[in-house]
Amino acid sequence: MKTVLVTGTAGFIASRVTRLLLDQGIDVVGVDNLNDAYDIRMKRHRLASLEGREGFRFLEADIENLYELEPLFASTPFDAVFNLAARAGVRYSIEDPHVYLRSNAQGALNLMELMRRHDCGKLVLASTSSLYAGQPMPFREDLPVEKPLSPYAASKKAAEVLSYTYHHLYGLDVSILRYFTVYGPAGRPDMAPFRFIKWIHEGTPITVFGDGSQTRDFTYVDDIARGTVLAGKPMGKDRPGHEVINLGGGKTPVTLLDFISKIEARLGKKAEIVWQPMSPSEMQDTAADITKAKEVLGWEPEIDLDEGLDATVAWYLENLEWAKDVGL
Repeated sequence: MKTVLVTGTAGFIASRVTRLLLDQGIDVVGVDNLNDAYDIRMKRHRLASLEGREGFRFLEADIENLYELEPLFASTPFDAVFNLAARAGVRYSIEDPHVYLRSNAQGALNLMELMRRHDCGKLVLASTSSLYAGQPMPFREDLPVEKPLSPYAASKKAAEVLSYTYHHLYGLDVSILRYFTVYGPAGRPDMAPFRFIKWIHEGTPITVFGDGSQTRDFTYVDDIARGTVLAGKPMGKDRPGHEVINLGGGKTPVTLLDFISKIEARLGKKAEIVWQPMSPSEMQDTAADITKAKEVLGWEPEIDLDEGLDATVAWYLENLEWAKDVGL
């Protein structure tokens, strides 16, 4: 790869992927609409770490707008597209399903159509472990994922299906990555890790949905970024491929209460918990089978939860002056 497009480049995962690509000498055009789905200060903080890097160019644009992106594809030949732009979050998708379908499905379709028109043959598509609802653990890529519990999961499934259509009709080489509970420094403020750290540090009661026994396969953001970049290589040896690959911790999932305890220990403070009923859109447990990622990408996570939480809490404390005021 010489030049690639990364969408959602001011986002949590995409900013790390962009940095890693630049470190490898790959030119990156980053696209982000800098929407207010969560506090824009977090997005600008991530973007600031990329600005000025050799080989990086940023364009404020929206993947929902086909005509806005057309001139970019016409002027820049891309070797690959990393589509990491998305409206994320299970509960919020119930409140406004329309924006999730526009961004996650229509936006993905726009990119695939432009790739077809401008002869870009490689797509890396971010997807989600939320699709595995109701399936036996650990989740394998060959399990049927036909019963999404939220508009968010449904929108990601739609993008996956569309990518197969473009693979079948036009030979698009596709790597679909199903991410498992990503956490780390400068994480999304609408996700539990950032919220719990902030709330426990300032003494604000934290809200837990369910009884806290639900488990998650937490995966550190730098491991996710590394796997995402590896997925940019062609999947098919003799012809374009279409592969779904889990990127997850791949070890014993951690209960939410244990996760909270680890944060308490690092901050030296106890959490006051407000209990709320668990949403029917939420999964009780997640666990990734990462056998395929090892075989196809040569990837497995390197950062365990304790090391990752050390870095995450340290980042928050180092950036406390402004991070404490980030809206949730």
